[in-house]
Amino acid sequence: MFQLRQSDSRNRLLGALAPEDFARLAPVLERLPLHLHETLIHAHEPLSHAYFVETGLVSLVAATEGGRIEIGLIGCEGLAGVPLVLGTDRGPFLGIVQGGGEALRVPAGALREVIDASPALRNVLSRYVLSLMIQMGCTVYANAELNVEARLARWILMTHDRLNDGAMPLTHEFMAMMLGVRRTGVTAALYVLTGAGMVRASEGRITVLNRDKLKDLAGDTYGPAEAEYERLLAEA
Repeated sequence: MFQLRQSDSRNRLLGALAPEDFARLAPVLERLPLHLHETLIHAHEPLSHAYFVETGLVSLVAATEGGRIEIGLIGCEGLAGVPLVLGTDRGPFLGIVQGGGEALRVPAGALREVIDASPALRNVLSRYVLSLMIQMGCTVYANAELNVEARLARWILMTHDRLNDGAMPLTHEFMAMMLGVRRTGVTAALYVLTGAGMVRASEGRITVLNRDKLKDLAGDTYGPAEAEYERLLAEA
């Protein structure tokens, strides 16, 4: 029977738990492959599980009449299924795998039981929910105030943080959907970033060449959410 040791987990939330709280969760965790474009969470439907992401990416996506747009990004720092932490069983957003990898999933009922049994565990997960809300607020600000080039720079930085990979598998179609713009807009923006020496794009992969330049372009839409995550986790 699968039994995860805390030191084996690559998920930062699980790593931040007190050993006794991790021991409460470990028996109900199940390792699960994350397949590209798989829908883990359906909007307005009861959640059967929450997912502690180990590797890969999960996007929180709002479906609108004009198409889909990403409003949150989750990697090894987080948890997909935050409505369960807040005491409800569903939310309005999709959870779609946008980078293949692995997660540790926990049944919804089991997670509620562990949260109810441990205020300390609830505290860690609640702090993550707050950090995700801050990230989503920065996304709203970026979408309202920045041009496509700057929004793309921020999104590449966030993806690079979570995949920790020099060459990220990102297609123009995928980036256009995540940013809520036309493919031609992403192509033009990527041309600007490439010409400025920030990234290299080839065969559906993006390689980050200069993070400092990307940060300068993204401005204060990148950094505050990341800093708050580190602060909140350190204080948990």
